[in-house]
Amino acid sequence: MTVPPTPMMAQYLRVKEAHQDCLLMYRMGDFYELFFKDAEVAASCLNIALTQRGQHGGDPIPMCGVPHHSVDQYLAKLITAGHRVALCEQTEDPAEAKKRGAKAVVNREVVRILTPGTLTEDTFLEAGRAVYLASLGQAGGQFALAWIDLSTGTFQVQNLPSPCRPSDLDAALAQLDPGEVLASDALLMDEAFSPLLLSLKSQFTPLPAARFSSKAGENRLKDLFQVSDLSLFGDLNRAEISAAGALIDYVDLTQKSAKPLIKPLQQHRPGGMLYIDAATRRNLELTKTLSGKRSGSLLASIDETLTGAGGRLLSDRLARPSAELQEIRCRQASLAYMVQVPQLMEDVRRCLKAQPDLARAVQRLSLNRGGPRDMHALAAALKSAAQIREVLKAADTRLPFEQEMQNALKDLGDFDGLGATLTAALQDEVPLQARDGGFVRPGFHPDLDTQRALRDQSRSLIAAMQSDMADQTGIASLKIKHNNVLGYFIEVTAANADKMPKDPAAGFIHRQTLASATRYTTLELSELEEKIRAAGERSLALELDVYEDLRQDILTQADALLALADALAVLDVTTGLAFLAARNNWVQPELSEDTRLRIDGGRHPVVEAALKREGGQTFIANDLNQHLDDHIWLLTGPNMAGKSTYLRQNALIIILAQMGCFVPAVSASIGLVDRLFSRVGASDDLASGRSTFMVEMVETAVILNQATARSFVILDEIGRGTATYDGLSIAWATVEYLANQIGCRALFATHYHELTALADQLPALSCHSCQVKEWEGEVVFLHQVAPGAADRSYGIHVGKLAGLPPAVVSRAEAVLHQLETDKDKTSTLSEDLPLFSIAPMPNENAGTQNPPSPVLAELDALDIDSLSPRQALEALYALKDLHQPQND
Repeated sequence: MTVPPTPMMAQYLRVKEAHQDCLLMYRMGDFYELFFKDAEVAASCLNIALTQRGQHGGDPIPMCGVPHHSVDQYLAKLITAGHRVALCEQTEDPAEAKKRGAKAVVNREVVRILTPGTLTEDTFLEAGRAVYLASLGQAGGQFALAWIDLSTGTFQVQNLPSPCRPSDLDAALAQLDPGEVLASDALLMDEAFSPLLLSLKSQFTPLPAARFSSKAGENRLKDLFQVSDLSLFGDLNRAEISAAGALIDYVDLTQKSAKPLIKPLQQHRPGGMLYIDAATRRNLELTKTLSGKRSGSLLASIDETLTGAGGRLLSDRLARPSAELQEIRCRQASLAYMVQVPQLMEDVRRCLKAQPDLARAVQRLSLNRGGPRDMHALAAALKSAAQIREVLKAADTRLPFEQEMQNALKDLGDFDGLGATLTAALQDEVPLQARDGGFVRPGFHPDLDTQRALRDQSRSLIAAMQSDMADQTGIASLKIKHNNVLGYFIEVTAANADKMPKDPAAGFIHRQTLASATRYTTLELSELEEKIRAAGERSLALELDVYEDLRQDILTQADALLALADALAVLDVTTGLAFLAARNNWVQPELSEDTRLRIDGGRHPVVEAALKREGGQTFIANDLNQHLDDHIWLLTGPNMAGKSTYLRQNALIIILAQMGCFVPAVSASIGLVDRLFSRVGASDDLASGRSTFMVEMVETAVILNQATARSFVILDEIGRGTATYDGLSIAWATVEYLANQIGCRALFATHYHELTALADQLPALSCHSCQVKEWEGEVVFLHQVAPGAADRSYGIHVGKLAGLPPAVVSRAEAVLHQLETDKDKTSTLSEDLPLFSIAPMPNENAGTQNPPSPVLAELDALDIDSLSPRQALEALYALKDLHQPQND
């Protein structure tokens, strides 16, 4: 007979049925508990004990649990491991449940679903990194991508190229690096997009196609922003509305009744930013290295921001450099002013050091997931903003800042009233959670002070009562104690129990007898305990009222506070880049609409910084001068001479320039680049069944198919992953295509010296090489780029430096010498090298025959099977004698 589930388990099963794709954390008292398969998964992931609780269907129920007060650290591990978690809370007072019956179960509901793209707590977030929830919309043959950072409310959308290729979506996702991507499950049936979406693994969340309805999305956006027309946000097409609407729907789905602050939707104009595909971002290590670390990336080398918001804005600008000349020049103007007025820059940065993460604090408070520390941070942020206003006011009321900075200065606003209220209300040290109490400053709320006094005076009142009772009973060791079961009680040792008054008139009421002590109470003690308990509960309730009043005061100014946070981020990025430029002697590049590209004394920002850290070594600067008649440079030279560094440094300088930053050079004049491509380094994609050479060819194909005349391309060792002539042919054709069909600016590094012959055929191509110097048998790499072609690659020297055995190095040198001295281009390697030489074989077509060998004739005449061991030895000596004259 099957035993029906208990009421509690029946409730759990109902909730779990509605959240099959999540780990369900089910609140029971002071713990969140997980059951069945969820418990097994969570216990393994969290490394906690897996136990059992009751039975279901005749089998024990697996169970594990975590304390509610420390749940965030466990949630962080589960989310990092790629799990979605549904938090099921008690939504009813247990006393109300008892009124419904002795066996009634407290009502519970899922109040929030945590996913990788919907995190808001500091426990889950990095200060300088945004966590985006992205959504791919499709309508009318067009695709669009919308994204939101739920921790700050930033909400943006952009249209993707039409027709949209998987590489376009890959590039758009690469610039965001989202924590989670939403897309219609119908796209999984699309052979073009399905591999890319599935490669996202736990980051990808498929949703029913109905959630991407552009009509439903339009209604959601109008309801969210309380507008009747979406034209306020730009000329949105149906795909953009589909993506943005599905995003808001998912936020509602995961946040349940909580309503996050969401900023007005910002539309990005197609072509307004420098296009950088996923492979190029990876190769150039813009925000993280190939190993996945931030340290060693371009972002790490230029990040001098002092706030989390500034760090996120800098990362966004680096991921999305501008292609708008006016926008770039405006950013340069503000940056240049800060460089020219270093005292102002230093004063602003000094104030920013005390700036907490204002936007995230406000968002947590809006979701009611914050606490007194968020309010305390807000008060500190407002104080810092006021100081910055005074610094800027004292500097000049007509600061020559660009529009973005001017808007930021306006958004610094005047929050002195709110700041004063928060400062007056909050203690200098406050707890994390409001429920812990003790965060309201004495004197702010008179009634609260009264209740606190009664609560806090309990110790002195209890001490006085204990002294009176000790005198009354004559028991000096009598104590008044407290525990969570009995509350306050009087305790005497077992040896003194007989001394306690037995007369009821004395007022002592027996409570408990232990082996070592006896416990009592009195009506007076019970009344005092009730007053103390009531005072504690009342003081906490009053503090929570103060907290809620302050929260509402903050939320009434939430939009202005978020604008203030954005303004401070702009200031942080501007002063941080100014500090970087001044310290490292970077210069303001000149940007234009033409296609010139001149960089004098260019340096690699990451390598130069690393050299300084390692002992102050100097980076060897190099020039680049490309124009309409000379826009492709063919770069030759040995390995380790600096070809790859040179290629990368020029690409990075262009990216820095178009994000509005100064650049590491003596001077720079750059014609705007619309697309930047890089094919540098070797890697494979075994999971997709693609070899290193196939990856190389795919990336090269993307470049040749998508580059325009305004693009900048760097290519390193194209064709080296296959047979020599195949690779040389591919490299040759690629250079010709770049020159004749695309006409873009390009740097092409190669070991195929045969390609230098193209300089005579392609007027737009010129040869350059990384210089070396041979000195007393050694090779010195000068790391200088100069006109002309290299005649050698010095690969054996590099192998020697790498630690190849001396025998291998020596043999390689001998083989190389023979190859270089052999002029017979029709011979094969096996004919040229003694290593592969064998005895000449008779040639039936030859005019003359080699004389027969007597040794071979004697061997043919031997009957080996009939020979005794002695006869075989004699025959061997005879063969040797026949052969000896030929060797003499």
